[in-house]
Amino acid sequence: MSLESKILCLTEGKPTKRKTVKLIRWLQNKKLLKKKIRCKLCQNAMKLKKKHNSTDVYRWFSQGLRLRQVDMKTDGIAKSSTTLSKMAACARRVCRHAMKRHETKTGKRLGDEREFVVIDESNFRHKRKYGRGRISNSWRRKNWVFGMLGVKGKHRRPLLKLVKRRSRNHLLPLVVKHVRPGTVIISDEWRAYRGALTNLGYTHFTVNHSRWFVDPVTGAHTQQLERAWLTYKSIIWRLRGNRTEKLLKEHLAVIEWTYWLGNRHRKGPLGRLLKDIRVTFP
Repeated sequence: MSLESKILCLTEGKPTKRKTVKLIRWLQNKKLLKKKIRCKLCQNAMKLKKKHNSTDVYRWFSQGLRLRQVDMKTDGIAKSSTTLSKMAACARRVCRHAMKRHETKTGKRLGDEREFVVIDESNFRHKRKYGRGRISNSWRRKNWVFGMLGVKGKHRRPLLKLVKRRSRNHLLPLVVKHVRPGTVIISDEWRAYRGALTNLGYTHFTVNHSRWFVDPVTGAHTQQLERAWLTYKSIIWRLRGNRTEKLLKEHLAVIEWTYWLGNRHRKGPLGRLLKDIRVTFP
């Protein structure tokens, strides 16, 4: 059978996944389509995968290194992706220890006469890429991150705590520990702290999100923290930092370090990181 006849035989009629796979394998056996391709950027082996919601479109795909990691390998900073992963884990450990020292020294508390606090919860559950991969038992249920964002002019100071539940017993102790009494707190009308924060000595304003984003009477809103959630999640999801609870806690600590210590250093986050490295590894 000629080449043209074989292709017409495999492609005639309605395209299906089985026909497409059979055609691809036949073309590969005839050396008309490559069986293996390496990514030009990360040098990882690529796989031929079906395009989402399509039966007859396949593309070469590589879940390899990001461009920054490729540049680091090219510049000779590291020779393998394993070394880069170890370097990233070490940097997260440095940031986490720096935040612990800062909390021991200052208490890491939010709120004063000019700083109000916005509180909210958000789900950081791990999402499997393309619906593939093993589901960890610890992530079968929803895992919530409780956020407390100190707002003072253009400055933001986040506190991000992983909690098992959004109940009053889990959230209120964190507020009492990290927010000074008398501080203005803005939240939605979640029942866990509805009416309880006022009894604890805080000035509490709420907004009913089922009716509006900004309360028409008090002007209270939670847009600062809602916008911050998008930034935090994009960072963690891009780095696949929510696969385990331990890894998620490390990435949350890095975000806190960035706003509490890194951005406030006179030489920026890099200068602060070098300082914390000297303290962690004297």
